[in-house]
Amino acid sequence: MLVLLAGIFVVHIATVIMLFVSTIANVWMVGTSNTGNVSWGLWLLCNNTCSQLQVSSSDEPSLKAAQAFMILAIIFSVIALVIFIVQLFTLEKGNRFYMTGAIMLVCWLCILIGASIYTARFTGRMAGITSSHHGYSFILAWICFCFSFIIGILYLVLRKK
Repeated sequence: MLVLLAGIFVVHIATVIMLFVSTIANVWMVGTSNTGNVSWGLWLLCNNTCSQLQVSSSDEPSLKAAQAFMILAIIFSVIALVIFIVQLFTLEKGNRFYMTGAIMLVCWLCILIGASIYTARFTGRMAGITSSHHGYSFILAWICFCFSFIIGILYLVLRKK
């Protein structure tokens, strides 16, 4: 049981770190332009230097929503980690980690919404950029999506012994 708790804890910490990296790094999409390799994400457009990501006025609410949901996912993941640690020491024997699992599933939902909005609205839609493909931040976001779902379900099923 202790090994299972330690394993879930380590995967949860890895998920939080990957969420931070995914949200902060501007490598959700990678492509080439006439000036060289270009990458962009939720915040900046980078080639040799980074500048503010320019999107059309119709796409700006979608970008803000994706940014907000990814930040909310980080917040809920950290809150779930803190609550897990608190419940680990205060929860009575035989009880389940319902609160931690529910918050982790809210994190999962936020990642789903944020990454889906970005996928639907911004994949391969940057002017003057050819041969674009997904970068490591985008892939990390979807890996965190899977991990947060698995961790959330494990927390709901897990009993303190």
